[in-house]
Amino acid sequence: MTVTTDRDSSPAGLLDDPDHLELEPLGPSFGAIVHGVRLDRVGPADIAAIRAALADRKVLFFPRQELTDEDQIRFGNLLGQLTVGHPVADVDAARPEIYDIDSSDPEFSFSDVWHTDVTFMPNPPAASILRAVQLPPTGGDTSWADSQAAYESLAEPVQRLVDDLTAVHDGNREWGQYLRRRGGGNEWEGEAVAELATVEHPVVRVHPETGRKGLFVNPGFTSHIVGVSDAESAGILSLLYAHLTRPENTIRHRWTVGDVGIWDNRSTAHYANRDYTATRIMRRVTLRGDRPLGPRRPV
Repeated sequence: MTVTTDRDSSPAGLLDDPDHLELEPLGPSFGAIVHGVRLDRVGPADIAAIRAALADRKVLFFPRQELTDEDQIRFGNLLGQLTVGHPVADVDAARPEIYDIDSSDPEFSFSDVWHTDVTFMPNPPAASILRAVQLPPTGGDTSWADSQAAYESLAEPVQRLVDDLTAVHDGNREWGQYLRRRGGGNEWEGEAVAELATVEHPVVRVHPETGRKGLFVNPGFTSHIVGVSDAESAGILSLLYAHLTRPENTIRHRWTVGDVGIWDNRSTAHYANRDYTATRIMRRVTLRGDRPLGPRRPV
């Protein structure tokens, strides 16, 4: 693998060990800062190492990158297949892959609720790539939760319970009114989004690359659990949300302009702090994902 670094701006600059990324872990189970990599210079040979690190550490940060919109799109297309920026939110026709998250936009909606991106669609994005463009003087951090560590630390009887459950995800609470005002959304998985029909996903998702189980419910889009009473659904979801967001299952990142964060939506949830008033501009692209699958239990 060939990776250029800030220590040598020439194409021949390599990491000390060219077969591995230089990772600074942020927590025992997940999160890492990747040092010495310029995302505007990586090529296909570098991408396998980043993909492997992402599956393992779930959230990666690349400090102080100098990416343009085109650089971000190019890097996303190397890492996977990009979706449109968002199934509902307005996007620029010249760069439809980018979702512009601008707090000065009158249509801006804070993401101050724990969520996993776009789980209200049948095939939610596999990963998100977020770039810090403009930041307030203070505030605006983002936190992530490790859904696999959360599942694995549940008591075994609770694991057996949730392994068999399915939940409904509904985008109307957050995006329904916006969709109606726009008169329709964007194209997602080859179809125009005209309405937000609810979808069902397993409460426990098996990661398609690692085989690890993780909780796949979130307060932002999960409405209820199928096949149980309203009281039982609320109780189970409250237990899972509280466990998912225990401090030992979370990390927090304070952004610097130019930072790029990549996270695996198949194994994390995140929360954007609503603790700022000055303008905060972030730009996100997302990688196409597949339909979530639950545990394959023996007959």
